[in-house]
Amino acid sequence: MKNLIYPLSLCVLAAMASCSSNDNPRPEPDDPAGGRVHYDLFLTIGKHGGMNLGDGTIVRTVSSLEAGQPEIDIKGKGLEFRAGENTLSMEAIAKDGYYYQVPNSNDRFIKFKVSDHGIETIQEQPFASNYTYKVRSYTHAWLPGNTLLVMAANGKKDKVIWTKLNGDDLSIIGNGELDIPLPQGATTFTTSGIASYNKKSNTLFYFYYGKTSGSGMKAKRVGNFHVATIDPETMDIKTDNETKLAEEMSGSAYGELMQQIVTYDENGNLYIAAFSTENGEELGKILRINAGESDFDPAYNAFPDPEGKIHTIQYLGAGKALVYARVNSLGTKTDSHSRYYAVVDLNTGRRTRLACDGTELPYCSGGFSQRSAIADGKAYIGVTPENAAPSIYIYDIVSGTTTKGVDIAKGYYFDMLRVIEN
Repeated sequence: MKNLIYPLSLCVLAAMASCSSNDNPRPEPDDPAGGRVHYDLFLTIGKHGGMNLGDGTIVRTVSSLEAGQPEIDIKGKGLEFRAGENTLSMEAIAKDGYYYQVPNSNDRFIKFKVSDHGIETIQEQPFASNYTYKVRSYTHAWLPGNTLLVMAANGKKDKVIWTKLNGDDLSIIGNGELDIPLPQGATTFTTSGIASYNKKSNTLFYFYYGKTSGSGMKAKRVGNFHVATIDPETMDIKTDNETKLAEEMSGSAYGELMQQIVTYDENGNLYIAAFSTENGEELGKILRINAGESDFDPAYNAFPDPEGKIHTIQYLGAGKALVYARVNSLGTKTDSHSRYYAVVDLNTGRRTRLACDGTELPYCSGGFSQRSAIADGKAYIGVTPENAAPSIYIYDIVSGTTTKGVDIAKGYYFDMLRVIEN
């Protein structure tokens, strides 16, 4: 086992609801999680991050996001997201206090911890021959026995490869290729697709689509996306269907390494954020696979009359989900302040924008962002207004009330929030 502590690198990159805040600092900020978790905030310099954009990524680790404490700043604080000479990517897997990813070296899997004091590498595992992966370009699912499944299109993108790893020591359990054909008319698979394991039915779902040859935007999607069901033990394909309900999943290339696209309710029903293009506009949908089924419910869409694309979806409980969505008319660029947070009733399709003191939370910039996280009955929501400092708002799931949390210093781009177990 490799167990190294890398030194601290100071940042030189230089539902309408009631709302309350406390401007008087408390010596011991209230932490509803009781010290069980901490919060990692990823802030970038120069431009919004993700896809290794920006002039650097800094991580600040804090013990609370409640109001009544100094604003969160990274000037002279925080961790430059590097391990030795290897730049890490904010697109990573997080579970049980650890991060997992393929670093920029594109040669291995790594498991590590992050704090303001440094990056602790817990394990490293070189790729097996012929089963190689690229930074950010893979999907994953956690299977029984703390098994981490990683999947992606191969180098030629004409097959989908998979690797199973022991989540404890990163030893390789197995490798293989999915016995799944390219969709008719396609010459390549989309980079990663989305894998998701349903515990209730012991079924692995894989959402993917085919594309024409070419790189980047030159490669065009062929048909609509597919949903395949897979036996998680043997990796045998059980079913494979192209959906008529939407063109694409909301995320396809990065496999939920940063943004959550799939979520489940208590009964094991699966929900996925997807979209179709009408008159040149991407319009979001929330589709459902009922518990025990292998394909989408043809009569279901919990996001009627969309104003734009859905970026993320997270289940809150009691048939409600938190979504981060876009209003196309306000701009579709990453820097456009056109995104908002809303609670969606998954039974009726009704959505209610989050509000504080009767005022809806401001529109946000950052399309490739995941600033919301759920822990201990609360949703922590990062808001990036156009002419004000970013802030955290805290939505109490049971009461439906929203309170103002801590502020974040201006001058940086706030792109991701992770709740990490201690």
